[in-house]
Order: sequence, then C-alpha cells, then structure tokens
Amino acid sequence: MKAASILDYRELARRRLPPFLFEYIDGGAYAEVTLRRNVEDLERIALRQRVLHDVSALDVTTELFGQKLALPVALSPVGLSGMYARRGEVQAARAAEAAGVPFCLSTVSACPLDEVARGVTKPFWFQLYMIRDRAFMRDLLAKARELNCSALVFTVDMPVPGARYRDYRTGFNGAPGLMGTLWRFWQAAQHPAWAWDVGLNGRPHVLGNVAPVLKGKMGFGDLFGWVGANFDPSISWKDLEFLRAEWKGPLIIKGVLDVEDARETVKLGADGLVVSNHGGRQLDGVLSTARALPPIAEAVGDRITVLVDGGVRSGLDVVRMLALGAKGVLLGRAWAYALAGGGQAGVAHMLRLIEAEMRVAMALTGVTSVAGITRDMLAE
Repeated sequence: MKAASILDYRELARRRLPPFLFEYIDGGAYAEVTLRRNVEDLERIALRQRVLHDVSALDVTTELFGQKLALPVALSPVGLSGMYARRGEVQAARAAEAAGVPFCLSTVSACPLDEVARGVTKPFWFQLYMIRDRAFMRDLLAKARELNCSALVFTVDMPVPGARYRDYRTGFNGAPGLMGTLWRFWQAAQHPAWAWDVGLNGRPHVLGNVAPVLKGKMGFGDLFGWVGANFDPSISWKDLEFLRAEWKGPLIIKGVLDVEDARETVKLGADGLVVSNHGGRQLDGVLSTARALPPIAEAVGDRITVLVDGGVRSGLDVVRMLALGAKGVLLGRAWAYALAGGGQAGVAHMLRLIEAEMRVAMALTGVTSVAGITRDMLAE
C-alpha cells in the first residue's frame, strides 16, 4: 500500500503496529468526544474560493522564534514514538531537519536528548512537564541547553493523566506484571515485521530522558507509575516563574484552551503558546482547538506567537488553522502515523504531502504567501 494521504499512513500504522502501540497514539480520553470534535470542527471550516488571482508564485515559508521555516509547521512532541519505528525519534528528527521544519522531542521519548542531537546537525526543540523533583528538571534543562535546543515547549495540561480506555483494553496501562508483559508480547508476535525491526533490533527500549530516575525499571507499568507519582498536580502560574528564570531561550506554553489562561501566558513572559487539548487525550468534552483558537488569537494579538495542534490531517487543515489565527501548526498523530507506516521516509513524505496540499489550498483561495492567510479567507 502506497500512502497518498495522512489517513493512508494511519491505516499503515494500524496494520504494522501491535495494538497496544497503535491504540495508544490513535485513541483519546473517555468517550473520545473531543478527539472527534478536533477533526470534525476543523473539517467544517469553510474557505472562500477566489478566482483570477495570479497564483503562479506561492511562498509557503515563514519565521517562528527567529528561525526561518520551509513550512509553517513543526513536529509536536509525541511520547514513546521511538517504539513506532527503530530509534524513531532520531528518524523523525532527521526528516524534519531535511524538510526545514522544527522537531520537538518529548520528555518521555525512547531516544534521549543526546542520541537525537547526534543524529542531526541543527538544534531541535525539547518538551518538558512540571515534575515534582525540581533538581531533575534543572538537570534536563541543563542538558537541553548544553545540546543547544532552540526552544522549550512546556506542557501544562497534564497535572494528572487522562483516562484513556483503549490503553486499558490493550494492556498498555492496565495489565501490570507478568500477565501484562505476556499480553503485550502476544500482540507483538502477531506483527512480526515490527517485532523484528523495533522489538528486537530497536533496543534498548528505555525512556532515555527519565532513565536516571526510573533506576532500571523500564516496563510500561513503571512509566505510568512514575508519571502518576512525579507529575506535579500542585503546579500554578507562580511555579512557571521558576521555568522562565531557568530557560533563557524561546519558551512555548502548550495546552492552553481558555482566553484567561492565554492572557496569563502573556503575563508570564512566554514567547509562544500552543492552543491544545492534548489531542483529545486529557479532559474529554472540552472545546476543539479549531473553536478555541480564534478568541485566544484575538485576545493576545501580536504580544505572543500563537501555535495550535489537534485534528490536523492535511495541508488544507494547516491553512484552515492559519486562517483561524495561528502562526504555526504542530503536527502530532500525522507524523506518528507516518513514522510507523514508513520510518524516516514516511515522515519526509508526509511533510511533502502537507506542502503540496497547502499549495493547492492557497492557489484556490487566491493567496500567495503564508502571511496572506488570514480570517479574510474564511467563508462566514
């Protein structure tokens, strides 16, 4: 099967990954209402088709946080993506670098910061959660600075993990001990290509960035136990002053859905925010990002760079998000599906699809540059 769209890569990922890994990335919280809203509300955004405009020269480049980008997109942090392909975060980072867009490494990645840094030639972004152990956070921040990470993405919408029922059904987060291990092993055995490429030859299967505090305990149960015990539910806006003091580079706050929280992000002195509901994986029933984005963008204006994620499955969706007020779009499931379906080449191809689809959407709406994608393009 040759992928012609991101949805094709989703199908490839479904076929190639053991169910516990596919459902982890594909699923959402509770009844997955917000997961569906993210896609459906974005699909409902109508654009004005314009004709007889000279669209012979289109410019899809932009600039974010002082960096010139070939496209107004970045690869969002995706946990455990090193399990979707052999040393998957390195493959994705290489594809992003070649395409001229940022890659953001998750705190809970399989490949640690230094391994990804060895695999690329340019700085990448790093994502962090608020962890109870501030000394550990300082160590991670110091490592990110040492490796010249060009931006810090701080995720604020996960003081506690959301309830993701698919993960319980597959044994990813609900079957500890020997029985859970055997259940996951059986699922992997039904997907021999993955078992050989990733399961056997993609080792070590460790969470590189948090390995020092896990102290050799590397099972999935150990990960979720560590998250539950170490993510800090007492976090407040005042705690973020510590982060702003520790990190002098671009600081992007991810997980903002409310206008008042957006204003607080501006007060903090952050450089950017991501309108995000964690891909529908945290609080089910909240607004889609397509609906939350416009009032936030209007409220903060040009005082902060507004990014967005959630439900983006095409270059047309990227254009819709830009028209709704975002300056850039973070791709999450899109690149995870492509990585699982085709490795580094799959991620590279996915980004080419995004660009091609953006160009068509821009040409048919009479817009020749990313800067020209504004609310005027929306059909009210």
